[in-house]
Amino acid sequence: MSQPLLEVKNLRVKFPVHGGVLQRKIAEVKAVDGVSFTIERGETLGLVGESGCGKTTVGRALINILKHVSPGVELDGEVIYVGKNGTRTDLLHLSKRDMIAFRSKIQMIFQDPYSSLNARLSVKQIIAEPLEIHMPEMSKQQVDEKVMWLLERVGLQPEYAGRYPHEFSGGQRQRIGIARALATNPDLIICDEPVSALDVSVQAQVINLMEDLQKEFGMSYLFIAHDLSVVYHISKRIAVMYLGNVAEIGTANQVYFDPVHPYSKALISAIPEPDPTRKNKERVVLQGDIPTPLNKPSGCGFRTRCPIARPECAVNVPELQTKSNGAQVACPYVESFTS
Repeated sequence: MSQPLLEVKNLRVKFPVHGGVLQRKIAEVKAVDGVSFTIERGETLGLVGESGCGKTTVGRALINILKHVSPGVELDGEVIYVGKNGTRTDLLHLSKRDMIAFRSKIQMIFQDPYSSLNARLSVKQIIAEPLEIHMPEMSKQQVDEKVMWLLERVGLQPEYAGRYPHEFSGGQRQRIGIARALATNPDLIICDEPVSALDVSVQAQVINLMEDLQKEFGMSYLFIAHDLSVVYHISKRIAVMYLGNVAEIGTANQVYFDPVHPYSKALISAIPEPDPTRKNKERVVLQGDIPTPLNKPSGCGFRTRCPIARPECAVNVPELQTKSNGAQVACPYVESFTS
C-alpha cells in the first residue's frame, strides 16, 4: 500500500432546515452521517450511490467549502491531509485564510460544464486565475506559457485561449475545467460526476484523458458518480454510499463482480446487461422507497429496505468490518445473504 494522501474519519455533515414566519431552525438533514475512508497517493477512489446519498456533499466537505456556501451547516469529524514530508493537517476545521495554502493541493472538477466556468472570462483567464492566486511568483509570460501548455495537455488548440465558454461544446468545456484543476499541480482532484452531463462518446474521451493525465502527473482522484460502469473503468477502489453512510469499500473487481452488502448487490444487479445471450442474471429488487434524510431510520439506515434486516439493526449503527473477500462491509449479517 502506498503512502496515504487523505484520511477521512467519521465525517458528518448536517444542514439546517428553516421554517415558520421567523425562519427558525425546525429540523436538520443528516447528509453525511459518519463516513470514513482513505485515498492513497496516485490512486482513484470511486464513490457511488443513488442520488441524494451524500456523494457530492462528501466531495465539497473535503475541500472545505461547505461552510462558505451553506451558512449554518454543521461539520464534524476529520479530513486529514498528509503532506509528502509526513505532516498531517485537519482541513475540515481550517479557517478560510488558513485553507488557502491547501487549495492548490486539492482541486475540483464540477459536474455541470455549462455553469462551472465564468462566462465573462476567456479560457486563458479561467485557467490562469488559480496560477495568479496560488503562484504569484510566476511572471505574466510564465503564466501564459503554462496556460498554453495546459490547453495542449487536455487536447485543445492554443488559439482557443482567447475564446469564451459559450463558444465551446460540453466536452470541450469539461476539458477546460480539467486544465484549470491541473494548473496548480494538485495532489488530489475531486471529480464530481464530471461526465454525467456529456454524451457517451464524449464521456469516453474525457475519461481516457483523465487516466492519461493521472499516469503523467501521478495525482489522485476521488471520482464521484452514479454510473457504475464508468466508475469501474477508472477506479482502483470503490466505496458504495447509502443515505449518508458507506455500505461497502473494496477493490473495483470486488465491488463490481463480488459485492457483499445487500445494497451493493442490488446496485450492481441493476446495471443493464448489453449481451442479449445472457438472460440468467439475478436481479435483486429492493422493496420500498429511500427514507428521507430528514427522518432517517434509527440504527442502520438501510434496514427498512434490507432483505436480511433483524430487530437489532434498529438499535446499532453498523461499522465497517473486513470480510472474507477483503472488502470492508457495514453489515454483520451479510453471510446469511446468498442472493
